[in-house]
Amino acid sequence: MRIQFAPLRIPLQRRLQTLAVLQWIFSFLALAQCCLVIFVLLLLTDYWLIAALYAGWLYLDRDTPSSGGRRSAWIRSWVIWRYFRDYFPITLVKTAELDPEHNYLFGFHPHGILVAGAFGNFCTEATGFSRLFPGLTPYLLMLPFWFRVPFYREYIMCGGLVSSDKQSANHILSQEGGGQVAVVAVGGPPESLDARPGALTLSILDRKGFIKMALKTGAHLVPVFSFGENELFNQVENPPGSLLRTVQDKLQRLMGLAMPLFHARGVFQYNFGLLPYRSPIFTVVGKPIPVTRNLSPSHDDIERLHKLYLDQLTRLFEENKIRFGVPESSHLVLR
Repeated sequence: MRIQFAPLRIPLQRRLQTLAVLQWIFSFLALAQCCLVIFVLLLLTDYWLIAALYAGWLYLDRDTPSSGGRRSAWIRSWVIWRYFRDYFPITLVKTAELDPEHNYLFGFHPHGILVAGAFGNFCTEATGFSRLFPGLTPYLLMLPFWFRVPFYREYIMCGGLVSSDKQSANHILSQEGGGQVAVVAVGGPPESLDARPGALTLSILDRKGFIKMALKTGAHLVPVFSFGENELFNQVENPPGSLLRTVQDKLQRLMGLAMPLFHARGVFQYNFGLLPYRSPIFTVVGKPIPVTRNLSPSHDDIERLHKLYLDQLTRLFEENKIRFGVPESSHLVLR
């Protein structure tokens, strides 16, 4: 295989975009491990008191990730996120007005490998969320495991990331006065194992916890489809039933984390590496589905709203697919 190297003369803007995405990849794949190592090293050196005091802080602050987190408007507005946005680029598309007097549960699809669209649109202000949806505050739900990592938890909460446990979602969606948005990647980590260019498979038929949460809090449901999310990385072939997929599924059930073997391009060449491809992402926010609060929803209530949500999600995809580069013959596969 002939390696295709990047040209030596590349505009500074593009180099800065690559750097922004490189630090994002590092944050997702290695920063947590680095933070844990730093914490352990502090414990084993003369600086152990710092680690001990921080451990005390972790205990006192343990409920914050499930109580709305600790966002920072300054960090969400860093200029680096604009370079991150322009690398792909990422565009947030509004299709309907959302009344800030209500709370909303955004169902984000598909999960992709690293949910780049969800991060860029809802954890930063690079795509203008506050301008498009004034009065709304978005929170992206993330696996609780990551909020147990020293130092790392402080960084991710600054962007508006919060724990994905029930207590966290309930806290956000039960706020009086409205204006709160909980963003859930409905397919979760298992869906990332199907993420590859051209894939339109969503793991959603058995995922009804978010429906029940919407009913119990009265939060309006909003389907969100991120066109281009699966085009960012290739993935080693792992069809259901294969040895690799069997191992990945077992690891996911054991650890709660998916382990997709993905690859795309590098920093100085285009053939292999962990940087995503420069492929556009269009995150389309659909119309809200009004939900009446029901503290004790029945099985039929959940099934009825779940079916309505699937119908609205499918309609959102079908109405926008040609506009955003998906062949007319392509359709969602729900499983």
